[in-house]
Amino acid sequence: MVKWFWQRDKPRRALALRTRGEHSGTTRVDFAELAPELDRFLGQAAYLQLGYFETLTRLIRATPELDEKAALTRAAGAALSKHRGIVEVITAQGDDPTEIMLPFQEPLDAFRRKTIGLRPRETLLAVYITAAMLDDFYLALASSYGETGARVAEILSEDDDTGEVVSILKKTIESDGEWRSLLSMWARRLVGDTLLVARQALRSERLAVEEERVEPVYTELMGAHARRMDAMGLAA
Repeated sequence: MVKWFWQRDKPRRALALRTRGEHSGTTRVDFAELAPELDRFLGQAAYLQLGYFETLTRLIRATPELDEKAALTRAAGAALSKHRGIVEVITAQGDDPTEIMLPFQEPLDAFRRKTIGLRPRETLLAVYITAAMLDDFYLALASSYGETGARVAEILSEDDDTGEVVSILKKTIESDGEWRSLLSMWARRLVGDTLLVARQALRSERLAVEEERVEPVYTELMGAHARRMDAMGLAA
């Protein structure tokens, strides 16, 4: 049987999100009391991946270079594979994936519109940054849902095929100081909106009294983001 690019076996991405003291034996942040209902978690996670796929698909049409089209196609395929994987989890729960995702279509589409840049390179950087940060966040959140969460964590840990995307962005950054400045500023604008999406995924009625428990996770999200920016030669 022929396997398409999104069906091939892929290495899995290790969960890198840690609390500050994990190396000294401190336990990972417990999301149990802040985690949303399972349907909310699954619906948001599935629709986010669908959004990444849609944005990358639009970028493919706007990209004239064949090698870049191919790189974006692989990244889009990875997002689609994750979306399909989470949809299968929803179906296994006996639920309708469309109904589970529908409440999040409008707010997540609004978020995605905010991340569409004036230029394709800005949009490409936005997909890379927001997907990486939110995948990390949902990986951490998945530990609250037992076996179902473990399955979602497996799906989100799959290789996202963004290595070539990073190469495209690095070439752009290295080619022109103005691009470096522009993309650095654009990336900083994206962080606040992305953290807001993460915050809105939690139980709002518990968040006010549990803020200190979530702060280490935000700190680690920002740390991972800074490392990704450094790797591209951008200031976080």
